[in-house]
Parts: sequence; structure tokens; C-alpha cells
Amino acid sequence: MEYNDTVKLLKECDSGTKMAVSSINEVLDRVHDPAMKDVLIESKDHHTKLGNEIHTLLTEHGTEDKDPNPMAKGMSWLKTNMKVGLNESDSTIADVITDGCNMGVKSLNKYLNEYQAADHTSKDICKRLVSIEEELCKDLKDYL
Repeated sequence: MEYNDTVKLLKECDSGTKMAVSSINEVLDRVHDPAMKDVLIESKDHHTKLGNEIHTLLTEHGTEDKDPNPMAKGMSWLKTNMKVGLNESDSTIADVITDGCNMGVKSLNKYLNEYQAADHTSKDICKRLVSIEEELCKDLKDYL
């Protein structure tokens, strides 16, 4: 049971890091404030680094990584492009990214509860990912 929960939790975290990087990439060239752009780039780097760590662990467990759900990714793309298309301001971008972070935190905490038999390492990674998401929300609050 521990192995299954560990792999499932790692896969969900992997999917989350990919979704975050994709979402940040989608808005990065539309950000006007250089400081906000730096915040997003730094967060993207944290997500990428953690995603690489997760990929290594999944490989060690003899399994493949997990891409984000195509429906969720498509809905995110649609929401982002509609909202930002109507109002291409840093405030709108901060709002969209903050919504994504909040959904990620909610999902990750759900997975932590669901996969309780996961090993300590995968739980720690999930908590680190939650922390990255929460930090990004905090850093973007001044732009809302």
C-alpha cells in the first residue's frame, strides 16, 4: 500500500508542477511590472527544480511521470486567455495565477489526505509544493 500511495502522490505532485510551469509560461510575456515578472520567474524555477526532483523519484520507483489532465489544462488555458484577453493588466494576471495556486493547494492537501500511506519523502515533497504555491500567492497579493 505504501508503494502505491507514494507513487500516486508523486504523480499528482508531478502533474501539479507541470501545470504551474505551463500557467506561468502562458502569462509571463504579458506581465508589465519587472518585479512581478521576477516573482513569476523565481516561482517557475522552484516548480521546475521540484519537478525534476519528482521525476528522479518516479524513475527510481520504476514508473513514468504524469502530465496534467488535458481537460484541466484546457480549461486553465481558456480561463487565462479569456480573462487576460479582456484585461491585460498585471492585476488580472495576478488574479488568474492566484486562483491556480489556490486550486493547487486545495488539490495537494486532498491528495495528502487521500494517500496517507505514502512515504515520508513524497509527503515532504507535496508539502514543499504547497509551500511554493502559498508563497507565490503571498508574493502576488500586492498586484491584485
